Amino acid sequence: MKNLHELMKKYAALMVEKGIHLEKDQILVITASVENVEFVRMVAETAYLQGASNVHVNWNDGPLTKLKYQYAPMEVFQDFPLWYAQGMESFGEKGAAFLSIISQDPELLKEADPKKISAYNKAASTALKGFRRYTMNSINSWCVVAIPGAEWAKSLFPDMSEKDAVNALWEAILKANRVDTPDPFHAWDEHVRNLDEKVRYLNERHFDKLLYRSSKGTDLEVVLPRGHVWAGGSEKNGKKRMFIANMPTEEVFTLPLKTGINGILFGTMPLYYSGNKIDGFSFVFKDGRIVEFQADTGMDVLTDLLNTDEGSRYLGEVALVPHDSPISNTGMIFKNTLFDENASCHFALGKAYPTSLKDGGKLSEEELKDRGVNDSLVHVDFMVGGPDLEIVGVDEKGEETQLFMNGNWSI
Repeated sequence: MKNLHELMKKYAALMVEKGIHLEKDQILVITASVENVEFVRMVAETAYLQGASNVHVNWNDGPLTKLKYQYAPMEVFQDFPLWYAQGMESFGEKGAAFLSIISQDPELLKEADPKKISAYNKAASTALKGFRRYTMNSINSWCVVAIPGAEWAKSLFPDMSEKDAVNALWEAILKANRVDTPDPFHAWDEHVRNLDEKVRYLNERHFDKLLYRSSKGTDLEVVLPRGHVWAGGSEKNGKKRMFIANMPTEEVFTLPLKTGINGILFGTMPLYYSGNKIDGFSFVFKDGRIVEFQADTGMDVLTDLLNTDEGSRYLGEVALVPHDSPISNTGMIFKNTLFDENASCHFALGKAYPTSLKDGGKLSEEELKDRGVNDSLVHVDFMVGGPDLEIVGVDEKGEETQLFMNGNWSI
């Protein structure tokens, strides 16, 4: 790929300037794989040149993680290190920005004990609950991005050499993030404005519920709570400073009423969760709760996910994404939720973003619960969109508006 190094520098700059929108003298906390040390150094230098006071990196390593699941006893996964949780919460208190760089093998833990995976996820979510208040409430700027890892690239391009596969994945990622355009910063400004138009329309209409239908069998009613707020593209942190939480992003989203979902819902793309593949899955909802579910692949992992806590059987996010979008049009399944959720309409199991409710960031957990906002230790997106999905919005008068037809916006 020509000029890959220069494009990587532009990508790093986009993360820091548009994604995080770094402030002078701000701390930047990066979470990344040791496999990507060269790129992380590039991001760190960009951040320092933008005025960061400190760039702190939390390193991880896929092979070491795999060894841990292979050999460590169960009690290790039930005891998340409090020093790490307290450290992250301390960074949040200091106003740090948080950048997560994803690159790992999507099926890293396919041979691991699902009970260990479930135990670790629950322990981590419990320990990090205080820290996640800063991101889930958008008090601090945060951004999730991805760069190629060798195993991830090879899983997508198995017939290529490792080098060619990594380059091919770089090309796809850079294109999805508009880095290949003459002016990526301008391209992102235009893209955010386009998403803002959809957000503005949905917030003006105040739909009471959404009706989903597809030939696969989806037949779902989703009630939206009073005071729900649609968002997308960029959002504001506690200082009213704009940031972009996901790069790429093609979605506009809000939260459903916890007890307001009824019907059947079919997944349309594989879900890669905690190093495992879940596919061919569907859910039956009654008064918001998943009362029946099945999966052709990964049933054990899905069962453990849904049994994390009471809130993991309810939905926390509803997101609208046109089938005709840059990521979907690649024809690729990235095996990475960051990309795949931006190729398809999706929902999320578990915790809702409090900011999806008017003044929700100022409400207590009990007040949010009273308003029908779901809480959980998990927040897991899964895809339901496709070329035949229809979505109808119903307002308080019962009048219907076709929002999606044949998988795409019809407004």
